[in-house]
Amino acid sequence: MDLAKLREEIDVIDRQIVELYEQRMDISRQVAEYKIETGKKVFDKEREEEKLKAVKSMVHNGFNRHGIEELFEQIMSMSRKLQYKMLNEKGANGRLPFIGVDRLETETARVVYPGAEGAYTQMAMEQYFGKEVNSFHVDTFRDAMIAIDEGSADFAVLPIENSTAGIVNEIYDMLVEFENYIVGEQIIRIEHCLMALPGTEVSDIRTLYSHPQSLMQSAKYLQKHASWKQISMNNNAFAAKKVAEDGDRTQAAIASAHAAKTYGLEILEKGVNQSGSNSTRFIIVTNQKIFLKDAKKVSICFELPHKSGSLYHMLSHFIYNNLNMNKIESRPIEDRNWEYRFFIDFDGNLADSAVKNALRGLREEAREMKILGNY
Repeated sequence: MDLAKLREEIDVIDRQIVELYEQRMDISRQVAEYKIETGKKVFDKEREEEKLKAVKSMVHNGFNRHGIEELFEQIMSMSRKLQYKMLNEKGANGRLPFIGVDRLETETARVVYPGAEGAYTQMAMEQYFGKEVNSFHVDTFRDAMIAIDEGSADFAVLPIENSTAGIVNEIYDMLVEFENYIVGEQIIRIEHCLMALPGTEVSDIRTLYSHPQSLMQSAKYLQKHASWKQISMNNNAFAAKKVAEDGDRTQAAIASAHAAKTYGLEILEKGVNQSGSNSTRFIIVTNQKIFLKDAKKVSICFELPHKSGSLYHMLSHFIYNNLNMNKIESRPIEDRNWEYRFFIDFDGNLADSAVKNALRGLREEAREMKILGNY
């Protein structure tokens, strides 16, 4: 067979496919206009399932059946995206329940952070709000979330991700559980220090207190002191506070230099965490659905049907709307084995038409979707 001739035949067929695709999209435009007039939803799951079943029955072998299903899934996906775009252009996207503000009201705000004085969360809070901020601390992440949920604080500062240890799972889960929203972030460099009572020698230490993540981040250093008993604490500052209050020279803590100064401890060694570029990202959370008008990052989460290709189709909304996705995480959904909730950060602002378009598609096609914040 002549390869050149075969390619010519493919070119003829491809031109026909393109012509038919454009015809189909023209009809999709008319469908969108009808839906705009009638308020009918774009995504019709039952109709699409019927269509896929019908086109698969038209082919004559298993390989083609799978291929035609994938092809028509893409065609119908592009049709939906065109309709979402038209809805947005006609102002039929609806208003998002978030209010854009020029700035956060921080001067009179009360801010809560988990841990004790000297915690990294306190450092992040002071960098974001200033050292004169009206603040108080609570024992746990949940206590901080409850404080803003109930209104006893206006903002909370919470760690969400460490460059070495990864995400803080509990925070992700609570962003879904509580009606609280991210309005800012602060990144600080982490330098863990070994500290003890003044006059203590490293050879005196028998017991070490710190947060589990800090112990993990300092694992290489701690290998040299395998005989030390390691005890986990809810917060590094709690560890420093305990060593100071117990007055026992066999005890030490791994925490920040700020914690050592706060509790009058002596730093025996700086930078015991193995990564010199270790940083933690903290989020600023409130119970108001607001966002800064110059915000540049959107965080969302959604659940998907436990079905092949479902995540792929959700991510296509970012591609189609030319949105840069810079993070994706998954967390298991409680009481639903092997099903996951996905958390995504992407560049954009809730006032942008491309963002509105993508969110409209995600909201219609995901099992459940929540905007976590724009900051």
